[in-house]
Amino acid sequence: MGMEYKRIYACPNDCILFKNKFEGLKKCLKLRLSRYKQKIYSEDSGQIEKDDLALKVVWYLSIVLRFKRLFANLKDAKNLRCM
Repeated sequence: MGMEYKRIYACPNDCILFKNKFEGLKKCLKLRLSRYKQKIYSEDSGQIEKDDLALKVVWYLSIVLRFKRLFANLKDAKNLRCM
């Protein structure tokens, strides 16, 4: 679509969004759940190695950019206005 977006990591149980002051955390403060997927490798005697893949990601699209895109075309802008 050509619109900018922001990916925000979230706790799997929707406790917390890992942004601003919580961006550096590896686990949820409330439930102590990891924010990353984990893979268990049995060849390495069952050691757990973390991937950098998040369990849950929220995609944020700015509302201002969406409105600018909607009102860019004059014909569409006339239909979108309240009368």
